[in-house]
Amino acid sequence: MGDGYVNQNIEKESMNSSARVSQLKKSAIHEMTKLSSQYDDVAFLSWAKPASGTPKHINDAAIDAIQKNLTAGYSQSEGLPELRKEIVKKLKYDNNIDANISEIILTVGAIEGLAVAVLATVDPGDEVILPTPTYSTHITQVKLASAKPVLVPLIEEDNFSLDIEAIEKAITPNTKAIMFCTPNNPTGTVFPEKDLRKLAEIVLEKDLKVIVDEAYEYFVFDGEKHFSMASIPEIRKNVVTAYTFTKTYAMTGWRIGYLHADEEKLLQIKKAHIPFAICAPVVSQYAALAALKGSQSSVEKFRSEYLRARNLMCKRLDKLDSVFKYVKPGGSYLMFPKILSDSKVDSMEFCKKLLAEAMVSATPGIAFGPTGEGHIRLSFCVPEEMINKAFDRMEKYFK
Repeated sequence: MGDGYVNQNIEKESMNSSARVSQLKKSAIHEMTKLSSQYDDVAFLSWAKPASGTPKHINDAAIDAIQKNLTAGYSQSEGLPELRKEIVKKLKYDNNIDANISEIILTVGAIEGLAVAVLATVDPGDEVILPTPTYSTHITQVKLASAKPVLVPLIEEDNFSLDIEAIEKAITPNTKAIMFCTPNNPTGTVFPEKDLRKLAEIVLEKDLKVIVDEAYEYFVFDGEKHFSMASIPEIRKNVVTAYTFTKTYAMTGWRIGYLHADEEKLLQIKKAHIPFAICAPVVSQYAALAALKGSQSSVEKFRSEYLRARNLMCKRLDKLDSVFKYVKPGGSYLMFPKILSDSKVDSMEFCKKLLAEAMVSATPGIAFGPTGEGHIRLSFCVPEEMINKAFDRMEKYFK
């Protein structure tokens, strides 16, 4: 049977699926997770989810809402009014954005928010510029909207900075939007205010939209400053920003995030949000309300833990300088080492071999766009013991 049988099955699968879905490749991130589950005692550096649990006061608030029977029905599609009021306060205090509750919508994590933002922004055939490497889901969301991702490489030799000149050159009459995340996933780059203001000038001149994922906004190090483009008054109406409780409060399983956008834009986003979700999970909204109203000490605790873990991972990478070259991330809890090799490195095969032979799980760089090839993504939101365990194994493996 051989290859002919496999090809027939692929063709049959494509015939039974829409063109927009069958064109998509399997997620390399989830493929590695699946492969890792087949082994015992794996040292995981591939999962970008906090190992620390959700803070107790947030869990308690959710339990209390359930016991008071507040979570049995839908909320407004935009989300609980009290929660949106707290988000308005947060945006003013932490992001320098003057908002009102009519500009806020709660979403099923930042992911659903980004997906509906894309759907409400682009038409089939439109182009969306994405500086890469970037979070693979952003690229997929553009494709699912039948739009065209235009991938513009970050400048790796300058700490994966934005190539403003290349972005401007990539704009065509079909360009509708620019989409990126800061701090960046997977590189951990915090795009500075000066670069984002230069980008804002281009956005204004070309009348483009900007979709920004700020999931890691609180986790910046070494004096870096997170800057929100929506705080620039001149382009406020051009920007849709996604935020999430997932990363900030270790709430990955709660699936709760939110968007900020101009009121007129948000009305269009809501049209896409309703058929996908109706509303964000109500129990998660009550948990998010407690997260915002309660002590923020857990956020600083997480940040301090990630900083220590980052420094440890850098120290351990320094001992493998013949295998990897890395840029110290200024934010997030991720880093993106380059695999040192004379020939072109297949990052998926590299990670599969590392898993099978060293029992260490990493994420292949190809998952984050073509410019990610030759790299791996490592997460340092795991316990320090896990980092040491993984690097002990890699030092022995690469010796």
